[in-house]
Amino acid sequence: MKTHYTVALAMTAGFALGAVAIHGLHAQAKPPVYTVSEIQITNLDAYLKEYAPVAQASIRAAGGKLLAGGPGTSLEGT
Repeated sequence: MKTHYTVALAMTAGFALGAVAIHGLHAQAKPPVYTVSEIQITNLDAYLKEYAPVAQASIRAAGGKLLAGGPGTSLEGT
């Protein structure tokens, strides 16, 4: 009978330690995500008035930050 209690106690302790370990893994911070986009704008006025504000608001609403933006850099040579 004492063996049954020992086994039950060991199983309960193992379950509790496993639950704490899983909780610790889930509580870790999420790594940052970076995205680089290259687009070609055919209608600059519509892009600036209709698309850009909505896209930027959506990024900020999701907790994102815009790090850089602007026209591309032209390079000559190799």
